[in-house]
Amino acid sequence: MATNWYQQTVAEVAHTLDTNITQGLTAAEAARRLEQYSANELIERGGRTRWQILFEQLKDLLTLILIAATVISVFLGDVLDAVVILAIVVLNAALGYSQELRAEQSIAALKQMAVPRVRVRRGGAVQEISARELVPGDLVLLETGNVVPADGHVLQSINLRVQEATLTGESEAVDKSADLVYASEKALADRRNMLYSGTMVNYGHGSMLVTDTGMQTELGKIADMLQSVEQTKTPLQQRLDQLGKVLTVTALGLVTVIFVIGVLGGEPIHEMLLTAVSLAVAAIPEAMTAVVTIALSLGAQRMLKRHALIRKLPAVETLGSVNIICTDKTGTLTQNRMKVTVLDIANRRIDFTQRAADNRLALMVDKAAPGGRRVQATLDLLLVGGALCNDAILARENNEQNSYYTVGDPTEGALVLAAAEYGILKNELDAAFPRIAEYPFDSERKRMTTVHQLSQAAAMASPSLRAVWDRKLVDRVPPFLVVTKGALDGLLTLTQAVWSEGNLHPFDESWRVRVMDAHNQLAQNGMRILGVAVRGLDHAPDAKAVKQLEQALILVGMFGMIDPARPEVYAAIKTCKRAGIRPIMITGDHPLTAHHIATQIGIAENDLCLTGEELDKLSESELKQKAKTVSVFARVSPAHKLRLIHIYQDKTNFVAMTGDGVNDAPALRKADIGVAMGITGTDVSKDAADMVLLDDNFATIVTAIEEGRIVYDNIRKFIKYLLSCNASEIAVMLLGPLLGMPLPLLPLQILWMNLVTDGLPALALGVEPAEANVMARPPYSAQEGIFGRGMGSFIGVMGIVMSLITLSVGLWAYRRGDAAWQTLLFTTLIFAQLALALGVRSEKRSLFQIGFFSNRSMAGGVLLTLVLQLIVIYTPFFQRIFKTTALTFRDLLITVMASLLMLAVVEAWKWVLRRKT
Repeated sequence: MATNWYQQTVAEVAHTLDTNITQGLTAAEAARRLEQYSANELIERGGRTRWQILFEQLKDLLTLILIAATVISVFLGDVLDAVVILAIVVLNAALGYSQELRAEQSIAALKQMAVPRVRVRRGGAVQEISARELVPGDLVLLETGNVVPADGHVLQSINLRVQEATLTGESEAVDKSADLVYASEKALADRRNMLYSGTMVNYGHGSMLVTDTGMQTELGKIADMLQSVEQTKTPLQQRLDQLGKVLTVTALGLVTVIFVIGVLGGEPIHEMLLTAVSLAVAAIPEAMTAVVTIALSLGAQRMLKRHALIRKLPAVETLGSVNIICTDKTGTLTQNRMKVTVLDIANRRIDFTQRAADNRLALMVDKAAPGGRRVQATLDLLLVGGALCNDAILARENNEQNSYYTVGDPTEGALVLAAAEYGILKNELDAAFPRIAEYPFDSERKRMTTVHQLSQAAAMASPSLRAVWDRKLVDRVPPFLVVTKGALDGLLTLTQAVWSEGNLHPFDESWRVRVMDAHNQLAQNGMRILGVAVRGLDHAPDAKAVKQLEQALILVGMFGMIDPARPEVYAAIKTCKRAGIRPIMITGDHPLTAHHIATQIGIAENDLCLTGEELDKLSESELKQKAKTVSVFARVSPAHKLRLIHIYQDKTNFVAMTGDGVNDAPALRKADIGVAMGITGTDVSKDAADMVLLDDNFATIVTAIEEGRIVYDNIRKFIKYLLSCNASEIAVMLLGPLLGMPLPLLPLQILWMNLVTDGLPALALGVEPAEANVMARPPYSAQEGIFGRGMGSFIGVMGIVMSLITLSVGLWAYRRGDAAWQTLLFTTLIFAQLALALGVRSEKRSLFQIGFFSNRSMAGGVLLTLVLQLIVIYTPFFQRIFKTTALTFRDLLITVMASLLMLAVVEAWKWVLRRKT
């Protein structure tokens, strides 16, 4: 039903649904509607089977090439190489399969969340049924702790408050009322007469009239969006696909050319076929897939140590391309807890931030100044009143002194913690000044009132209250105290007087203006404001007359509260901007609160803020223009988040999106990198995301992006290295016969070379430390080709230079009639490739700047490869297999000098790059 139920009265909703609001539906009618509307559950459509997920891991081009190479190797009898290549393919497929299978569980998590047991009234009787059996028109009874099982209009509210953060992003529970009717359209977060599936009742009790079930609920609409979002390939997947196509064409061309040259030169056809296939395998670096996977895995492990859990390995590299972060506010940028930051009494405002030497808050009051003691006493009364008229419970954090937390409503908890930080403990307050009567909070009055018996003896016996009692406001303390706490607008209508520096003043219009000015200033800073008023009683009130106590009140002051920004976020935002990354706040919270926090931490650079209602009025082109300058979006719905992600995603942008609620799941799936909250996040958001923040901290995203950039830089380094090595081998095989030499390398020598040089040194490049400017430069374009930024030129030039150095040594020895010429050429090429591995460790910085041993894995890999090559040269067993001859000391020295020449060429290349920048 596409009806704006929140714009109807309860009677109108009941009439539309043909329901008796006292008796509920009959059993027969409920059964008929269940058949009409189907079960109250989320329907999964288009999910992938396990076989489909597995097939997707095996269908990319590079994997198909490796499978083809495996078949050819088996056909030619090279079983060992075939086994190695196949193992790489299987490992890569297994990792991808396990990760993507988890991603498919998001809808299952939604379904589990949506189907609790519920109490309904049918035929006048209350019964418990599965939420799957709910239908539009059912009357559902709700109490604290219940998950709302369907969408519905509030029928009855007894202090009913609902936590809707999973749908709206609002950090505070929302008061619900059956009597509200809205004349105009309202955002989801502002519909206080409606309840929505998947939200949680955290206070009070009541009932609702079910309006929508299953896929028609707001939760169902999100599930539908989640399933319709198409995921795009990561930059790494796109680049490797591109590389696979290039290598395929290259390999086929080389096989043909070398085979023809060899046969025309008189080489045996069988020998040339084996050589051509060996070179084709060399042209396709089969270790590359494994090295990429290992590099991503190591990056994921490093991120885990920094509280970022990577669920999908390609996301590690994708992070390096992110240039926009769309982040929620509550819990990610803020601490996800209300905190008192301002106390306002009469015409004084005190920032509640400074600490004294004893770790208690030192209120900025000069007690020695005239009236200073009276001001301090007024602050005492404000803090005491806020903690007494309060249902939150104070608990000590791990038995540590002056370290507390609260249980109960977060706003009330903030008042209790404020008093505790000043040294006034609620448990001692409750014991010294017991509550003898109360008028509970309700959403219409927006306040609560409690009555307490005062006792000097009890106060003096309490360590935390003795000083407070000594600073009493009046000479005669009444035996009973009424404390009223609530929204200021309603409180002022009951106010008769105001305390100002120990004096009682009539609350006239001038005072009203002064108080409201202070209130509005706090509100403009995005704060939630609660006022506290008191009155003294000479006798205990009659239980039936408690409601009449809310009159002739004395205004004491106001609390200004906000969910404060995390202390480390400001630096993280600054790092983002220095790194060319634009942070954007997208939240369901109030615009004033959102913009205040965004300005405080550096996201907002202007006064612009768009709400969900304003977004709905903008066309795609208008929103694209607005999105270039607006960095704060408030009061947004799930559909708005998805639309904004779509707007920001284009050919030049890669977008990360954070979220913790069910409402965030479609946007997390749509974003290039979905980032879920590990502490406050729902299972749905975690399963839809690529990365989970274990500490729910925005700063962790920035550290993860740094790791992503490091990983991408290292992937480029070893691709550059591998392809340069392979290019040199191919050039040697092509140019050698043209220079009058026999085949320079034998098939097994080619395979051995690929094994040792594509192995340990390439893996070591995957753990290379970060470049010096990794977070002081913009992200590289997501559209950059695999050979971008001069990598293609580097591969071509270094491949040719390495082959010329190698052929020069080999040709010199061959023309001298040296029987070891082929071994000399073979060893020179391997040593030159190891020199190249050392040289490519940095894009521009010299090896002598970064140090030979700053990457111990590389030092160990080069050393071990040298030892293995010496074993192949000097051990009789391997000499027979690889057709090698022991080299003299002079020959060995020549290979070392040739490799140093190769290193000098690489260093010269980097020197030129440094001069250009």
